[in-house]
Amino acid sequence: MTETSVNELMVRGIVVGVFAENCWVIGSRQTSEAIVIDPGDQPEDILALARDMGLTIKLIANSHAHLDHILGVRGVQEATGCKFLLHPQDLEIARGTAQAAAALLGRPVEPPPEPDGLLADGDEVEVEGLKLKVLHTPGHTQGSISFYTEGMLFSGDTLFRGSIGRTDLPGGNYQQEMDSIVDKLLSLPDDTRVLPGHMDETLIGHERQTNPFILEELARRQGT
Repeated sequence: MTETSVNELMVRGIVVGVFAENCWVIGSRQTSEAIVIDPGDQPEDILALARDMGLTIKLIANSHAHLDHILGVRGVQEATGCKFLLHPQDLEIARGTAQAAAALLGRPVEPPPEPDGLLADGDEVEVEGLKLKVLHTPGHTQGSISFYTEGMLFSGDTLFRGSIGRTDLPGGNYQQEMDSIVDKLLSLPDDTRVLPGHMDETLIGHERQTNPFILEELARRQGT
């Protein structure tokens, strides 16, 4: 993925793992400190990306704890000494990662580390020169969160281009996810860039106007 500069921020994504998950590296051009969102696998490649951007990883912040978003956390943390943050309602999923990976991938993996801190709606995830606002957006999982800063939304697996995150896994809830999207994410400006956990980026306004799941929910609320 290409690098994006927004004011004094640098943002770059890398697709990792067998589930083609988007890991995002966000850093301050002034301080060179960075946050990694959802290191799902291939920690060496994520670390190499940060080095190529001239950044030092200070924090890992996860949108949720499904294995395709969390398998690289241990490797990045051990290499950098950075802290790892997660919503408390996804702790059980995180602790079951090794078992889930063995079942789905057919190979043993080390479980992710316990979080160094727990996130809640309205919190700010911060390193020097960079601050992300936490939006609790449950539905894909109960602990799913999105991160917002300077016209960019890192939506995890809550909102995709033309789609939404699946809700048929344990802890998933379709109506809860639609409430998260419509009540929280659609309150952001239409020109907000959406950088999701899979597939291509989009805009809030584009999804408001074209996403079939959103259109159906808005029509339901209007009684049409």
